[in-house]
Amino acid sequence: MKEENVVNYYMLCHKLKKIIRTGWLDWNVDADRLESVAEHIYGTQMLAIAIKSEYPEYQDINLEKVILMLAIHEIGEATIGDLTQFQITKAEKIKIEYAAVSKTLKGLIDGPKIEQLFIEFDEHKTKDAFFAHLCDKLECDIQAKIYDEEANIDLNNQDDNISFKHELVQKLLNKYQNDEYAFSKMWLDFGQEKYNYDQPFIDISNYVKENQITKKS
Repeated sequence: MKEENVVNYYMLCHKLKKIIRTGWLDWNVDADRLESVAEHIYGTQMLAIAIKSEYPEYQDINLEKVILMLAIHEIGEATIGDLTQFQITKAEKIKIEYAAVSKTLKGLIDGPKIEQLFIEFDEHKTKDAFFAHLCDKLECDIQAKIYDEEANIDLNNQDDNISFKHELVQKLLNKYQNDEYAFSKMWLDFGQEKYNYDQPFIDISNYVKENQITKKS
């Protein structure tokens, strides 16, 4: 029944409104309200719209396709939760997440097409998928800067944080050890080093790193 399929899919995705991003929990972010997976999805989409608008390099990006990719790129987490790169290997995550995506899309007539779009995003080999992938990564780092500017991070309260002990994380934190915004500057540099950003993404990342962004908004 079509109506049932629509509502079942919606209710599965509705769970993402209540699933808090694991990274902020791991880092003991002390905020009145932490970002949900659904809010992260929204942020990636708004970022994609703005970046395509401002940079000629991306004028041939299919924005409608990118927005759809970003809309579904976390739907597996409705079933498996938000697992970070520090908790599970890429191969392990692919196995369980792809199964979860198939389960979520089961029953929808366009389910197989949407699943293929999810896989295209996850592999990020096409230009549209790589652009969406970079929006996903940069959005997280911008959110880290927001929490930093709001004084929600205590780097002395990370005893049980696996991410904190990561070699590259420690290297970058040491680089900024006397900086007020060491946490977010670490994550912004981490993104640049790990995800092969195009130049516009590096420029945006550096702008966020060097400027107060919450006051401007």
